[in-house]
Amino acid sequence: MNSALIVGAIAFWLIAWAINEWLVRRKFKNRTAARAARLAVPLLFGITILVLWEGLVRGLNVPSVLLPPPSMIWTRLINSLPTLWADFQQTFLKAVITGYALGCGLGFLVAIAIDRSPFLQKGLLPLGNFVSALPVIGVAPIMVMWFGFDWQSKVAVVVIMTFFPMLVNTVSGLAATSSMERDLMRTYAASWFQTLLKLRLPAAWPFIFNALKINSTLALIGAIVAEFFGTPIVGMGFRISTEVGRMNVDMVWAEIAVAAVAGSAFYGLVALVERAVTFWHPSVRGGQA
Repeated sequence: MNSALIVGAIAFWLIAWAINEWLVRRKFKNRTAARAARLAVPLLFGITILVLWEGLVRGLNVPSVLLPPPSMIWTRLINSLPTLWADFQQTFLKAVITGYALGCGLGFLVAIAIDRSPFLQKGLLPLGNFVSALPVIGVAPIMVMWFGFDWQSKVAVVVIMTFFPMLVNTVSGLAATSSMERDLMRTYAASWFQTLLKLRLPAAWPFIFNALKINSTLALIGAIVAEFFGTPIVGMGFRISTEVGRMNVDMVWAEIAVAAVAGSAFYGLVALVERAVTFWHPSVRGGQA
């Protein structure tokens, strides 16, 4: 056991904690400084976790097969960039993006149809809630049998996982307007489509973007899990399951790191689009410095 590494990691954690507390409690008058402080807090917190992880794993001589240190994971990541890029293309660029677009798009269109038809609202919506509760580990093998081992079966899984969150949130968003607002549109002789476009759809945007953000993570999870049940010799899920069997845990963590960064970036992109579209919403205006 290396006590110096353990003490150093704990000391760094305490110092970083004190700096974060100072940044959080301080009121910055300059808007740029306030935004920089908001970015610095999670960044410093993440660095602290990595330093503490590195120090404790190396200080306690934890076997790498149980938990490799971040430096070992980073080395593996750098040395395996071609493999990781091929897996990223197969899983994220093909399965996740395609399935996400299809699932969210279909969910939105069906929600508009349900809003227009009381029959669909009473018949299809309860069925949607039932199907959304199906576990992905039960659906994925069936999709692989139906659509084959390539990325198309993973797209089918992602569509199933993203369709119903979008459906339910959009239906709820379209019902969010008050009767007084709808009556006002009728006094202006607005048609159903005009009311939808100018009143109900703008009111539903926060609900829709909530579903888009949820689906940005569900899509990646669904694609990776689906690859456990059959895939060509490429893909994040395939690599994770294969390298676990070979006891190459550092490669598994490298894939996890790539998936985490991709999922976070995807979520952040959707959040940026949300801020641009729903700039008028109190939750967005209230969060601006």
